[in-house]
Order: sequence, then structure tokens, then C-alpha cells
Amino acid sequence: MGVFVFLPLVLPLTAWPIARLAEHHLHPRIATRLLTGVAGVMALCSTVCLGLLMVVGTAQLPGNPLPDGWSDPEVREAVPYDEVAGKAAIPALLVVAVVCGRTLWRHSRVRRRAHRALAGLPSTEVAVLPDDVPYAYALPGGTRDRIVVTTALLSGLQPAERRALFAHERAHLAARHHRFLLAVQLAARANPFLRPLSTAVTYTTERWADEEAARAVGDRRVAARAIGKAALVSRGTPVPTLAGFAAPGPVPRRVAALLGPAPATRTWPSVFTAVGMAAWTAAAGTAVSALSSANSAVTMAVILHAATPL
Repeated sequence: MGVFVFLPLVLPLTAWPIARLAEHHLHPRIATRLLTGVAGVMALCSTVCLGLLMVVGTAQLPGNPLPDGWSDPEVREAVPYDEVAGKAAIPALLVVAVVCGRTLWRHSRVRRRAHRALAGLPSTEVAVLPDDVPYAYALPGGTRDRIVVTTALLSGLQPAERRALFAHERAHLAARHHRFLLAVQLAARANPFLRPLSTAVTYTTERWADEEAARAVGDRRVAARAIGKAALVSRGTPVPTLAGFAAPGPVPRRVAALLGPAPATRTWPSVFTAVGMAAWTAAAGTAVSALSSANSAVTMAVILHAATPL
């Protein structure tokens, strides 16, 4: 096992180039799926790494409930710097569990509160709130997916721009963007090196919805105007919304992208381009991380089995 047990903790650094390049050179749908998959696998591998280190660290503590054989020299020799790494992994894994649990709890709480707030309104796809604060967001789940928008925001948009706004929010719901956003948020909590991927997915999901809105209304300029106007007048929702839906992303970049040609929809970039090399590097880092964590887990299981008294 050796130093390879530590690789999943640092291999997320190999995904930083694609996190930046994917925003500009990949179709938002492909970028979202690619970055979410890479972040999810790498977060799982780094968590497995911390779990293996924690076993070694916990076995060294007096009064621990683990078998005595798990603290034998053979087990400790499997991890370099076992006294430091093993004991440091205990609080690190506890922190990961707490922050991920808090993220899930907050997501569930906000979702319940949002649905309760709409309980008295007609059960239609679009819930229009008589509010002087302009905002809009997509609310998945419950009895049905819904779009929440205020009269203040609608009054500032032309009919075509309203259609673009509704198409944008429907795209969020149809593609289940809240799941992608929640997954990368949990991944970033599990390993801080994955935060650039979380930030990138927040942007690419918005760009994905922008492109769907432009396709639905048949005019990229109308979609760009709708996004620009909504961003100028919107002050954000009065309560946090689901998994980052309240964050509109870098609006000038989104508008500029809509004013340009539609992005190419090819599934994988050529290796002879910068984004292609970055994508393959991230894929290789993910594969190495998975193999390293699997090898470490199997090796540790064999060692612990041999050290466990019958």
C-alpha cells in the first residue's frame, strides 16, 4: 500500500485544468456531467483513503474497541507515518461526515420550507408570488416540479423574455440540475481540492439552462436579454434556495456566450487540443485515484484479516 494510500487525497489537483477549460470549450451539458462524475469519484476515493487511515489511527488509541491485532507492527507498517497520518485522519473524517451531513440536512430543510410556503397557492406549474422583490427559481420535488417567480420580476420583462425565463427554469427541472449541484457540493465538502469543480458546475448548469432557453424561444438574443434584465433587477431570493439555484453565475459571461454561436455538441474533445488534454488528464487522475483506493482497501483488508485472531 505505502504512499499510494495518500494519492486520492491530492489527485483532485489533476482536474483543476479541465474545471476551467470546460466552462469555455465544452458544451455545458457535457461539461456538467464530466465535472460532476470526476468530482464524485474523486471525493469517494479520498473518503475511502481517510477511512483506511482512520482504522490505523484508531487501533493505536488506548481502550479502542478494535481487535488487538489491528495495532500490530505489520498493520502500522502498511501506512507511512502511521502515528501522524492515522491520528490526523480521525478528526478529518469526522469533519467530512459533519459538513456533508449538514449540507444534506440544509438541502432537505430548504426544500421542505419552500414547498410549505407554496402550500396555499394553486397547484400549477408556475407559482406567481405578489412580491415587490424580483426573483425566480426552480423548485423540484414535492407533488410536482414548480417554477416560482414574482410579479416584480415579470413586470420588468417583455413577453418573449418571459418565455425565455420560464424555459430556463424548466431546463433546470427537466435536467435535474439540483442533483448535479448537490453532488459537487458534497464532493467539495469531502475534499477541498474539488472546490474549483463545484464552482465550475454552478456555472455550467446555468449555461446549460441558458442554451435550452435559447433553443426553446428560437432566438439567442432574446434569451440573452432576459438573463441580463433578470440579473439587473433581481436581488436574490429572501431565503436560500436549493443547491445554489439562487446563484445566477457570472452573468456577463453568460450573456456574451448567448450572443455568440451555439456551442458544439460533440461528446468528447480531441486529445490534440488544450481542453482535450485537460479532460484526459482529469480522466487519468480519476482512474488512478479509483485504482489506488481500491488497491489500498484490498491490501488493508488482507492485512487486517491476517492480524485478526481467530
